[in-house]
Amino acid sequence: MNGSFSSNGFGNPFDFGSGGRGGPGGAIWEAMDQLRNAFEQRIPTPRMGRGDVRAAVLALLAEQPMHGYQIINEISERSGGTWKPSAGSVYPTLQLLADEGLIEAVEDNGRKTYSLTEAGREATAEDKQAPWEASASRPGAHLAALPKAGMELAAAAAQVGRTGSPEQVQQAVAVLEDARRKLYAILAAD
Repeated sequence: MNGSFSSNGFGNPFDFGSGGRGGPGGAIWEAMDQLRNAFEQRIPTPRMGRGDVRAAVLALLAEQPMHGYQIINEISERSGGTWKPSAGSVYPTLQLLADEGLIEAVEDNGRKTYSLTEAGREATAEDKQAPWEASASRPGAHLAALPKAGMELAAAAAQVGRTGSPEQVQQAVAVLEDARRKLYAILAAD
């Protein structure tokens, strides 16, 4: 184990304790290790620049008022999970935009909701391409979601293996086999 999972604070989803690898279902653990290793070989993904956070915030607020957490989640969703800016980049950007008079914050029940001012609407009227749309056209951007999805699949399969009944494990194996066939069918379609 290289410790890549322990850094997220959730522990290692592939640590099966004493009942795992040596037990009767040891083959699934080996398969999960292979899948994990395949996806740990990080595919370089393009990093977003500082101006991209600013542009993304303005693009979202041009659509509707939002609070900071909504902005972070919306950027992640619109980028297909390939870009999730941190609170440490979004909230200072919101403050900077407020200082520039482009957005304003209204506090309601302890939560600030941000919206464009008239100056902010004028600044976004040029309507450039949103950063998540531009990032989708960068080389390698389409590859970023695949390792994440593979790791999430491996973690879910490991959870079924650790806590599922024998019937649930059999169902999970069938789902994984079906997924494998479908993935190869995608390649065969080209």
